[in-house]
This record gives sequence, C-alpha cells and structure tokens, in this order.
Amino acid sequence: MRIVLVGAVEGSKVALEALASSGRPPSLVVTLPPTAADRHSDFADLGSMGREIGISFFHTTNVNSAETLAKVSSIGPDVILVVGWSQICGRTLRELASNGAIGFHPAALPRLRGRGVIPWTILRSEQTTGSTLFWLDDGVDCGPILLQRVFDVAENETARSLYDKHLLNIREMVPQAIRMVETGSAPRIPQDEEKASYCARRRPEDGLIDWRLPAADITRFIRAVGDPYPGAFTHSGSERIYIDAADLFPNPDRYIGLPGQIQTVGASGFLVMCGDGNCVDVSAWRPETSRLRMHDHLRSGSSLQAWP
Repeated sequence: MRIVLVGAVEGSKVALEALASSGRPPSLVVTLPPTAADRHSDFADLGSMGREIGISFFHTTNVNSAETLAKVSSIGPDVILVVGWSQICGRTLRELASNGAIGFHPAALPRLRGRGVIPWTILRSEQTTGSTLFWLDDGVDCGPILLQRVFDVAENETARSLYDKHLLNIREMVPQAIRMVETGSAPRIPQDEEKASYCARRRPEDGLIDWRLPAADITRFIRAVGDPYPGAFTHSGSERIYIDAADLFPNPDRYIGLPGQIQTVGASGFLVMCGDGNCVDVSAWRPETSRLRMHDHLRSGSSLQAWP
C-alpha cells in the first residue's frame, strides 16, 4: 500500500515509527522544514528520521501548494495519513489518494474539535477523552470516524502525561487503521453534530497566571499548559518566570496574604498566595533568562504580577 504521511510533531514521528515497524513504511513523508520549527512547540524533524530509515521526504510549509500536490501526485497514494499538521488539507490533496485521507485528533470526536485540545481537556476537568482517527472532509474535525479509543483522564493529569497517552494510541491505532483500509473494512461512521463542541486556539501568551483565581484552578492551569506546550508563567518585576510544577499547599490557615504574594521561599521552590486564601507550592520553575536567581527576586513578602 502506498502511504503518504503528513505531519511535523511528536505524534507524526510516532506514526512514522509505527508504520515502519509494521512493515508499511510510507512512500513519502510531507513535513515542515527545520526553519519552520517554531510553528509547533512539539516540533519533530521527520526529514532527519526519513533519511535515517531511507524514506523519501518533502519539505513544505503549505500542504496545498502546487509543488506539494505535484509531489504527492507522483506517488499515486492509496491513502494519505495526516498526524500533526495544523493546516486544513484541501479537497485536491485528499482526492489524490484512492482511499482518501485520514486525520488524527486528540479527543473523542465529535466533542472538543479544534485547537489546543489537550490543554482544554485538562482545563475543563474532563473525566474522559479519546484518540480518534477519522476521514478528512471539507470541514474541521467533522469527518466520519474510522477508529476511536476512549479513556479516562487522571485526576492530576498533565499536558505531558495526556500527550503521551495519545502517542501510545497513535502507535497502536495507526497500523490497525491501515490494515482496515487494506482489507476494505475501514468504517466511515458519521459524527453526531448535536454532540459537537469546539476548542479555541491557545497562544503562548495565554499561559499568564492569574493569581486571583482559586489555588486549585491555578494548579490545574499549570498542569494543562506545560510541556510540550509553552507553559504557565508569571512575572517578578520585568522578569518572566515559567512555573512547571505546583501543588496545593496542605495547610490553608498557615499563611495570610494577597494574591500573587510570595509567602515563603525554600531551597528549590516557593509558596504563592492565591485568590481564595490558599497557597500553591511551586516545586519546579525556570527563569526566561539565565540572569534570574531565586533570591535576587523571590523573597517572602514580595509579589508576583497578580493578574493579567
């Protein structure tokens, strides 16, 4: 089977590995050039991997360009697999494959269509989510479902732990879906539009922490927007500080202060007062620049920027 893989993120790399290890390496990989790596915080250089395992690859920033279409057309693909490509794949591209194009989405479609789905899943305290392979059409994440796995979201799920669960599903689901296409048994199950919901795009600047919120909401926010995404951040004066891990402080009556005020500083972290009178215990943080040292700016009683 002639497969064209389109993608440029960690999930794309896992899909490529899964295809190769299952004896169905793609005939062509369409991916971003390394010069466009800043388009994705989870960028993966598939061209480098393609060279290592002897797979033809094509760099593009526009999957619908005449050059890309000509390259894909020259393969005569049976199916196009799109994993980790933010641009809509037009009809001309999709129709180059005799069986059409399959996309991946990190949610249990039809719920949570759109962008920034993994952070939104955690921010909304979703109890379950899913990994979905579906047939691409003219809409956004609304094509018929080919294969879906639904699973629970852990109570303290992080963006990275949830992302990794989707990577595992990609590794297992992609070869299964391709086998179904090969045997003519791949379903096309229509999505229920009455159950559809849509996630808005998230930008790096949306990671700014609002210390007026309850402590539980802030710890959830930190878990939701961290690795592999840009991360949650605050400011100490003019310095940006990224906070990678924080927990609820177990004794809500010990400290009294204002939202954003640092209550105490330890060897590797610090406590920050939140809007509900509870504190978060910051255990992993990093300055935007190497100039910032904890005790230069982070002292008991000093304040972080409390709100946007």
